[in-house]
Amino acid sequence: MIIEMLYPELSNLYGDSANIKYLKDSFPEIEIIETNIGERPTFLNKGKVDLVYRGTMTERGQQLFIDNASMYVDEMKDAIEQGQRFLVTGNAVEVFGKYIIDKTGEKIDCLKVFNYHTERDILAKRFNSLYVGMYNDIKIVGFKSQFGHSFYDDEIEPLFDTIRGPGFNSKETREGIHYKNFMGTYLLGPLLILNPDFTIDFANEIGMSEFKPAFYDTAKAAYEMRLKQYTDDKTGFYY
Repeated sequence: MIIEMLYPELSNLYGDSANIKYLKDSFPEIEIIETNIGERPTFLNKGKVDLVYRGTMTERGQQLFIDNASMYVDEMKDAIEQGQRFLVTGNAVEVFGKYIIDKTGEKIDCLKVFNYHTERDILAKRFNSLYVGMYNDIKIVGFKSQFGHSFYDDEIEPLFDTIRGPGFNSKETREGIHYKNFMGTYLLGPLLILNPDFTIDFANEIGMSEFKPAFYDTAKAAYEMRLKQYTDDKTGFYY
């Protein structure tokens, strides 16, 4: 089992890389490859990588990611079409769309892997919220913190269906993108730690049979506590 962290030096703004550490703690056989800026992604060598991970970045980090990944975008699209697995969290999902446009007038061309765009207001207060959604029959809890919202420009299957909180944007109940084996979501930070049953399902999908998350009982108890709180109508969702 090989997991590639793509440009990890741009990550961990919200502890996102802990997702991969958690998988490693749960399944020690995992080999982690860290591909740094300026290096060719290992997953482009077909059949070598089981999962590519990319987490939240600063806005400057987004530009660096685009600058470095753009030379491989055709190969990346082909890999996704061939079933390469990706997990992309936080604002990293934005760079796989068509463009980011800021209220200042700045327009940033993205990788154009998928047909959606992002509208950002970098001068506004950061948009923070809690989230509850559904993945198959599993309820998902999580956090969001972002300057931008994304808008589908085509029919795209979402990753989650929203129960409470904002979706891909504040007027959308669909959240994220699920295309073949590509999973992208605005949920950030320790998504897998917060959702142990989702993590089991996800791990099985990428080939880790009989997977049990590390510290499962503790993680499950914390999940149940959050789920109860987040589904309580008295709980405020924006902060």
